[in-house]
Amino acid sequence: MSASETSTTMSNPSTSPTPSVSTYKRDRKSVDDESEKHLKNEYSEDTLTVDDESEQHLEIGYSKDTLDGRYLEKTQILNEAIQSIGMGRYQWGLFIVTGFGWFADNLWPIVTGLILPPTVNEFNIKPEYLKIAQNLGLLVGAAFWGVGADIWGRKISFNITMLIIAIFALAAGGSPNFPALASFAALWSIGVGGNLPVDSAIFLEFIPASHQYLLTVLSIWWAFGQLVGSLVAWPLMAKFSCATTAPGVDCPKSSNMGWRYFLIAMGGLMFVMWGLRFFAFRLYESPKYLMGKGRDADAVEVVHRVAEYNKTTSSLSVDLLASVDEKYDLKSEKDAKKEGHAEQAIRRQLSKFDSNHVKSLFASRKLAYSTTLLLIIWALIGLAFPLYNSFITYYLATRGAEFGDGSVYITYRNQAILSVVGVPGALLAGYMVDLPILGRRGTLSISTILTGVFILVSPTSRTSNALLGWNCAYSFTSNVMYGVLYALTPELFPTKDRGTGNALMSTANRIFGIIAPVIALFADLTSSVPIFIAGAVFVAAGAIALLLPFESRGRASL
Repeated sequence: MSASETSTTMSNPSTSPTPSVSTYKRDRKSVDDESEKHLKNEYSEDTLTVDDESEQHLEIGYSKDTLDGRYLEKTQILNEAIQSIGMGRYQWGLFIVTGFGWFADNLWPIVTGLILPPTVNEFNIKPEYLKIAQNLGLLVGAAFWGVGADIWGRKISFNITMLIIAIFALAAGGSPNFPALASFAALWSIGVGGNLPVDSAIFLEFIPASHQYLLTVLSIWWAFGQLVGSLVAWPLMAKFSCATTAPGVDCPKSSNMGWRYFLIAMGGLMFVMWGLRFFAFRLYESPKYLMGKGRDADAVEVVHRVAEYNKTTSSLSVDLLASVDEKYDLKSEKDAKKEGHAEQAIRRQLSKFDSNHVKSLFASRKLAYSTTLLLIIWALIGLAFPLYNSFITYYLATRGAEFGDGSVYITYRNQAILSVVGVPGALLAGYMVDLPILGRRGTLSISTILTGVFILVSPTSRTSNALLGWNCAYSFTSNVMYGVLYALTPELFPTKDRGTGNALMSTANRIFGIIAPVIALFADLTSSVPIFIAGAVFVAAGAIALLLPFESRGRASL
């Protein structure tokens, strides 16, 4: 048991519990009309064994091998239990500590972008190499922590990732040369890469369906990450950076300490956030994850603990979940009785590492189509976003020099302005995704296309202020885009496969993120070629978003 389990829960604002969707003193042969509005999900009915009345309303696209009727019904029961508890103090505390993951996910790619000009001047290296090192670490982190969350649970990944970032970011502040800096960047990025695949799953699995839009609003932390990084970098870089604009010329370490102070400050902030997550907040394992692992009693216990902290009660019981089991032929248990204890132990361990978590994401033609389109969208955005955003400080500095105002102070001031503009974008995303005329798909498509358009027109700027204006528009729409993308993706996966699904998307994103600096390396950052490529790719991703077959607005996650 971690130290986080033995401490008190962080005190957060509370709201009165949301009225219960349904009571549990009813016949499980049917699902009441009100709960159906929350529980209906985008899957086909012909591949699952569920109650006849429920089958008329549920569209399930998973096969019996990957998401059977027993799992589906138990998920519905847990959804109702969480809905009956309401959006209380525990969920608001979770909004804060999982928000730290969003914060870090945007902060650290921005950090490497912010330190590019002074590190290039000091070490006389190509800026693309630092981004390649970072993206390699992000790739490893996304694949490892996301898949691991479906194997050993959410808590372990949640408690470790932020600590990894803090340790190696502080170490990077003492880097004597570029190879050391690149190595530490790759290592801290292993922690960064695991934040969103895990944190989005944790938050989604604890909030009631009526408040699922908050998964989109969580992206405000993503905007805060960029804002805090830019505001801290602005005075440090302006005061403690060498004035040269010629890489490797007259830029010794003694006159270029700003980026080192910046890394130490950001690493220290990560330590504070890790401490709050680990010591000040008592994170429970996801009840849906526990149920998916056959630990019904533990799942029920977690629901009651959350209800108690929210100063309410829940009528959920182990017997209620057990009643679902009675309706199905528990063939696996019968087979287990034929095995010895050693054989059972081996089989249980091997089953953790089977490929069903991936197979279930492609279990039907429609589901395979949806997962494939999501992969393409994540991959394209993974290419376009770092191709532009990771080098935006460099673009501002070099273009500003052409306009006659490329000083260090002006460059980082403009970066801070872009960060401020991005904050309301996250709030707007939370509103737009619940509009019937737009939903998740429409909001994602529009914001992604506009992000590309604003990038494409930015090279037409003839003054520094015009360039800043187009980049402000880009910053606003890109925050809307990421807010929707980070919410839509986990909503489309069931709990037992959500970590793997998130990891798959993040891995595609990071793989193409590695390609971005390679393109920049050969296309020349001083030209507009990388900018045009990034803009065109964003537009293509936005168009593809319209083809997604599922809309998760107003539907409870499984």
